[in-house]
Amino acid sequence: MSMFAFGGLLARSCAIATLLAATLSAAPLRAEEKLTVRLDFSPWGVHAGMHLAKEKGWFKEAGLDVDVQDGRGSGNTLQLVNAGQVDVGQIQLGLLPQARENGSTAKGFAGWDKRTDLAVLVDKDSPISKVADFKGKSLVVFAASPWAPFIDYWLKQGGLDRTTVNVLFVDPAALWGTYTAKRADGLMSTEPSALPVAEAARPSKAILAEDVGIAFPSYGLIATEKTIEGRKAALQSLVSVQQKAWAYIKDGHVEEAADAIIKQRPDAKLNKKVLMDQIKLTIDFFDTPNTKGKPIGYQSPEDWTRAQKSLEAAGAIKPGVDPSSYFTNDFVK
Repeated sequence: MSMFAFGGLLARSCAIATLLAATLSAAPLRAEEKLTVRLDFSPWGVHAGMHLAKEKGWFKEAGLDVDVQDGRGSGNTLQLVNAGQVDVGQIQLGLLPQARENGSTAKGFAGWDKRTDLAVLVDKDSPISKVADFKGKSLVVFAASPWAPFIDYWLKQGGLDRTTVNVLFVDPAALWGTYTAKRADGLMSTEPSALPVAEAARPSKAILAEDVGIAFPSYGLIATEKTIEGRKAALQSLVSVQQKAWAYIKDGHVEEAADAIIKQRPDAKLNKKVLMDQIKLTIDFFDTPNTKGKPIGYQSPEDWTRAQKSLEAAGAIKPGVDPSSYFTNDFVK
């Protein structure tokens, strides 16, 4: 090959390399995968993992574009997930058995609070300490509350029923006003969400549903079976980011997590101390004896079996369903 020919070949090679480099640099980066995550309610402590991950850019680092939406109750979020209007819901997982019995295809694919956090708030100095003490008293709850399937069963554990206890069903917006105005002796809610809020207007203590054997898995992530099967990589990334966020929060960063919620929801007029207390209580309910030492998000088959038996005892579901149909640990590493 002559020097002239070799020079021409070299020039063409350099031109091709330059063109290829320019093409690659001009090519758009891989688009982040979009996910809509609907929370259970307006901002509170259990949402810390989601808001912290958004604030610190961890979703983006994982290749996700996550739209974190406030909700209007766990039941409403469950309906939206089942209808395909949102990809993922963060709700009280104990609602799943009833929902699936009624045709829902939603399953839990990560659980944060595995302990039963259902509780009844009463005045902090009240002599009421157990179910039987509510004889002749009044309770306020909203109709779509996760408490709804258990109200009669819970009363029965104290030898009571709705003829001996006045159960007031109100709109969710009227729940707090009814309790803080002392038009009810007790408020049926969850301890982590309600106790810190009550502190300012009506300092309270919590009587836990688990004290009478009720098992009800609390907050975690759900999606339909179709989404779980079809978007495995995205859900895996979502769980991994949330595991990272909650591990970080538990490792002494509660205040930073509360700040993240406030920054993500600047118009919500949130109380930082309330948020911090809610986050701390949320962490208190993270584990049962069956999940200690397991990865964050792991759901115990034994816990789900107990939950199923509680719902059966309360007459909320029919017996005979395999509890493994309610959840999967495939995304929890």
